[in-house]
Amino acid sequence: MFKLLSTTGEQSIDLQPDRTIVVGRAVTSDVPIYDPTISRRHAELSLTDGGVRVKDVGSSNGTFLNGARIGEATATENDVITFGKVAFRVKEVTTPAARPQVVPPPVSAEFVGAKAAGGTIVRQLPVSVSGGVPAIVTATPSGASHLKVTAKSLEELREKKLELLLEISKELSKQQELDRLLDKVVEFTFQVMNVDRVSILLLEETSGELVPRISRARTEQSSASKHVPQSIARMVVEGRVAILSDNTAADERFKGKSILIQSVRSAMCTPLMGTDQKVLGILYVDNLTATHSFSDDDLKFLIAFGSLAAVAIENSQRSERLRREALVLSNFQRYFSPNIAQVIAQQQDAGRLPSEKRPVVIFFSDIRGFTPMSETMSPDDIATLLTEYFTEMVELVFEHGGTLDKFMGDAIMALWGAPMAHEDDADRAMRCALDQLAALERLNNKWKEQGRSELGIGIGINFGEVFAGNVGSDRRLEYTVIGDAVNTAKRLCDTAGRNEILISEPFHQQLKQSPTVEALDPIQVKGKSKKLPVYRVNR
Repeated sequence: MFKLLSTTGEQSIDLQPDRTIVVGRAVTSDVPIYDPTISRRHAELSLTDGGVRVKDVGSSNGTFLNGARIGEATATENDVITFGKVAFRVKEVTTPAARPQVVPPPVSAEFVGAKAAGGTIVRQLPVSVSGGVPAIVTATPSGASHLKVTAKSLEELREKKLELLLEISKELSKQQELDRLLDKVVEFTFQVMNVDRVSILLLEETSGELVPRISRARTEQSSASKHVPQSIARMVVEGRVAILSDNTAADERFKGKSILIQSVRSAMCTPLMGTDQKVLGILYVDNLTATHSFSDDDLKFLIAFGSLAAVAIENSQRSERLRREALVLSNFQRYFSPNIAQVIAQQQDAGRLPSEKRPVVIFFSDIRGFTPMSETMSPDDIATLLTEYFTEMVELVFEHGGTLDKFMGDAIMALWGAPMAHEDDADRAMRCALDQLAALERLNNKWKEQGRSELGIGIGINFGEVFAGNVGSDRRLEYTVIGDAVNTAKRLCDTAGRNEILISEPFHQQLKQSPTVEALDPIQVKGKSKKLPVYRVNR
């Protein structure tokens, strides 16, 4: 017996003998997986004597066994099966009869040094509610250090520093919004160290420049400049080193005018390093009152503190990116296929799609005779019918990588080539049209058995250059296309008969795998002096 467990541990697939399970994004799947890389009907799974039989059923993003794309294969214990980008590991399930009895060791309640079958408790410490940062720091620094922590011994000082860093880490982890987090970092810096000014600069990903995010002075008499000395900042970022300068004006490493202008006497600066050793920015502190004011211990503490701040900043940026992606994804999945929506959501300027002229495929489908038919139906029946119809038709648009432009009454307008283009956009649109007619035939058979009305549709497809972008008002924007090519596609759709596909000459020329077509009489389109050649697609 085997089962599949997702590598993230969030989902498992239980397999039963003599039963084939369908994995896919559709809610009707035996095992629905709601991920944009999963097709509606992605793969089939079944148990065999040797393991798990995996069969890809024409998914868009493929099925993989241990990294190799497969059509059909058998997976065994610890093999990894990946549907799109969602990975599962095959695990053998022990039957109840063969499951060994596990006897837990006796639990010892004895204390230090008392040995028992379960092991030895070396030390027992009470766990209390966090006392917080203010409970650790004092009003004034201790000795030569500018860190506001006092202790009777070196060991006690070390413990208090670790305790202080732990409390700071706990507090920073509560801050998800970046600006509030940076405020908290500056607040803690003043709280635990005797410094005059604190600044945080973050590296901008696109330009690679250090951008001041927050700069604050302890007193109103101190000038809280928004720029740290550039010579110090440059050395910290480029060398990935923390710097202590106890007499900055005389320091041979720094000859920048900003040091003299800002009257910097002593300064410390540490890079904010991300988990992948990428510099996120810098944390800078200085004193304006005295030279030789910082010690090596102060720098070591600043480095540790900066590391905690960097982790918190990275987590905040990641959370913000995920929130933005989720928002954009929820909006765009209504119009774009899940794969395209995911790509757009992950872009830097997600939600700001470019406005530009570009060649696209424009696709219209319209229900034939819907108005007279709807006059004999109740509003609820009309809504139910259209919901079932639109759900199936739009899923096919998405499945073939298209973009839903809009609903126009009982008509659908879709695009290929905007906002993202593929070499085979025309062929994708053509396959979508053929699949829509096949799906409609299945729907009609179901509706007929239920005694409900049947539908017929006409489809028109054109190719041409349009303006594509966000159109609308400040209160509501909509991504759409505008141009003569749109009007031509609509005219083709209006001309098409029941369950008929009409295509233009420009679209026909774009097809790499053209179906059998039949030339019809050219049609007249409003605004054009010449009639346009038209083809009917033979199914």
